[in-house]
Amino acid sequence: MSDTKTPERVPAPGPRRGPGGGGPFGGAGMPPQKAMNFGPSARRLLGRLRPEAAWLVVVTLLTVLSVGFSVLGPKLLGEGTNIIVAGFVSKSLPAGVSQAQVLEGMRRNGQGQLADMLSGMHLTPGHGIDFTALSHVLMLVLVLYVFASVFSWLQAFLLNGVTMRTVYRLRRDVEEKIHRLPLKYFDTMPRGELLSRVTNDIDNVQQSLQQTMSQVLTSLLTVIGVLVIMFVISPLLALIALVSIPLTLLVTMVIAKRSQKMFVAQWRHTGALNAQIEETYSGHAIVKVFGRQHEVDERFAAKNEELYRASFGAQFVSGIIMPSMQFVGNLVYVGIAVVGGLQVAAGVIQIGDVQAFIQYSRQFTQPLAQLGSMANLLQSGVASAERVFELLDADEQSPDPDAPASAGETKGRLEFEDVSFRYAEDTPLIEDLSLVAEPGQTVAIVGPTGAGKTTLVNLILRFYEVGAGRITLDGTDITRLTRRELRSRIGMVLQDTWLFAGTIRENIAYGRPDATEDEVIAAAKASYVDRFVRSLPDGYDTMLDDEASNVSAGEKQLLTIARAFLARPSVLILDEATSSVDTRTELLVQKAMSALRQGRTSFVIAHRLSTIRDADVILVMESGRIVEQGTHAQLLAAGGAYYSLYNAQFAGAVTDDV
Repeated sequence: MSDTKTPERVPAPGPRRGPGGGGPFGGAGMPPQKAMNFGPSARRLLGRLRPEAAWLVVVTLLTVLSVGFSVLGPKLLGEGTNIIVAGFVSKSLPAGVSQAQVLEGMRRNGQGQLADMLSGMHLTPGHGIDFTALSHVLMLVLVLYVFASVFSWLQAFLLNGVTMRTVYRLRRDVEEKIHRLPLKYFDTMPRGELLSRVTNDIDNVQQSLQQTMSQVLTSLLTVIGVLVIMFVISPLLALIALVSIPLTLLVTMVIAKRSQKMFVAQWRHTGALNAQIEETYSGHAIVKVFGRQHEVDERFAAKNEELYRASFGAQFVSGIIMPSMQFVGNLVYVGIAVVGGLQVAAGVIQIGDVQAFIQYSRQFTQPLAQLGSMANLLQSGVASAERVFELLDADEQSPDPDAPASAGETKGRLEFEDVSFRYAEDTPLIEDLSLVAEPGQTVAIVGPTGAGKTTLVNLILRFYEVGAGRITLDGTDITRLTRRELRSRIGMVLQDTWLFAGTIRENIAYGRPDATEDEVIAAAKASYVDRFVRSLPDGYDTMLDDEASNVSAGEKQLLTIARAFLARPSVLILDEATSSVDTRTELLVQKAMSALRQGRTSFVIAHRLSTIRDADVILVMESGRIVEQGTHAQLLAAGGAYYSLYNAQFAGAVTDDV
C-alpha cells in the first residue's frame, strides 16, 4: 500500500466532544472519563514490574543491607557517647574503689538520685576515657556507613535499570497497541489528547516510578529497622514513637483523598490543552486568514486557567502532607526527649541511648514524612498510568484469521455483495450495496458530501468492517486475508498529502523500500516528479522536513502519486488525487494515470466531474446507495442525478451571473 494516511471520513460517534466540533475554532475534545480507581490502577502498574522480579529481589537485599548498616550507626554512636560520658564521670571519682562502693557512698550522703542515674553507666573510678574502645566504635561506624553507601549506590543503579526497562516495555506495548486499534478509535480521539497519553503521561509514569520506588522501599525498611532497634533500647520510648504511625496514616489519607481527584483533573486538562494547541497549530494559517487570533487566545487562556487551577490545587493540597508529617515528628521528638530524660535520671537507660533514640526518632519520622511527600508523585503517576491503561484497554480491530487465505496473483476483481454498514447503530449509511469492479476497469464514485464515497474505500481497505454482506477480491473474502496482504495489493493517493522527514528518494520508495534506483527514477518520470527534482540542488537526496515545507503543495501531490506508481498495486484508489496540482500538471498526471490503470482496478473518488469522463463506469451515490451507474455519456443522456451534478458544476457560474 503506497499511502497509509486515512482519507477524509464520516466520524463515528464516540466519547463526548467539546462544543464546536473539530475545526480550528471548535472544541478540542475530551477523552473518555471515568472515576479514578487508585487501588486497581496502582496494582496494575506494579504488576508491570513482574518481569523484573529477580532484579527486584536483588534490589531488596541490597536495600536491606544498606538500611541495616545505616540503622546500626546511631546505636554504635550512642555507645561511643556512653564511653565518653563514663570516662568523664570515672575521672572525677576516687581511684581504688569499685562502682558499687561509689554508689553506696552517694546514697549514704543523700545523693540517691545521682546514684540511680550513675547506676546505669559502666564506670571505672579513677580512669578517664577509654580511647581504644572509642576508636574501635568509631572505626566500626565508619565501615558500616561506607558499606551502607556502596549498597545504596548499587541499589539505586539496579533500580534505575528496572524502571527504565519497565517504561520501555510500556512504550513498546502502547506503540504496538496503536497499530492494532481500529480507525474508529482515531476518529473519536483528538490527536492532541492521544499524543498527551503517549508522551506526557508515560513520561510522568517514568518520573513517578524513578522517584518513588527507591524512596518507598528504603523508607519502609528504615521504619521497620529503626522500630526494631528502638524496642531493643527502650520499649517505652518505642511505644511513644509508634504514636506517630496512626497520626501519619490519618493525615495522609485525609489529604490524599482530596488531592487525588485534582491530579486526575490535572492530567485530563493537560490532554485537552494539548489537543487544542495541536489543533490550532495545524490550522495556524486558517486562524490568521479569518482573524480569529483573539478567540483562539481566549480559548487557550480558558483551558490554561483550568489546567492551572487543577495543577495548583493538586500540588498545594498534596504539599501539605510533608509539613504535617514534620509537625507529627516534632511532637514525637518532644515526647521522647522528656520521657528519655526521666529514664536517664532514674538510671533505666544511659545518656548515649537517649541520644541514639533521638536520632532514631528522626530516622523513624523522616521516612514517614518522605512516604507522605511521595504521595503526590504516586497519585500523579497512577493517574497518568490509568490514562495509559485506558489506551491499552481500548477495543482492538478484529484479529487476522488464524489460517489466512492466499490471494495469489491478484487480478483486481472486486465485488460488493449486499454490503451494509453504519457508523452508529441507529444511523444507517450503506444498505444492501452490490457492485462489481472487473480487472482493469476504472470505477469513478461521485455524489454529494456524506453520500458514503470514502466509506466505500475504507471498507475495501478494512479500515472499517462491513456490518453485513461481504467484499471479495478475486473471489476471496477480504476478511480471510491478513490486512497486511490485502493492503499490500492496494495503492492509494489521497487529497491530503502525507510525506515524512527524509529524502525525496525515501519518500517515493516508502511502499517498496527494496526498489532499485532505476525503478524510483522511472516512477518519478512517469508521475512528472523527475522534472522538478532535477532542478533541486541535491536532486533525489533533497531532505524534506516533517511538513515538507520546502516543496509546493502540487509537488507534494506528485510525490505521493510517484509513490503509488512505484508500489505497482493491483487495485488503485484515487481520492481527489489531482486536486492540488495545476491544470497543466493535471492533464499530464491524467495521462500518466491512464497508463498506470492499465490492467488494474481503479477506484476514483472525484468532485470535479471533468476528471472522470473516461471512466469505464461511474457510480452515483446518495445516502449510502448507488442511485445511478453507467458511462459519462449514458448518465448525461439519462438526465438523472449525475446530470444534475454535472450541470451544477459547469453551469453554476452562468446561472449566478444571470
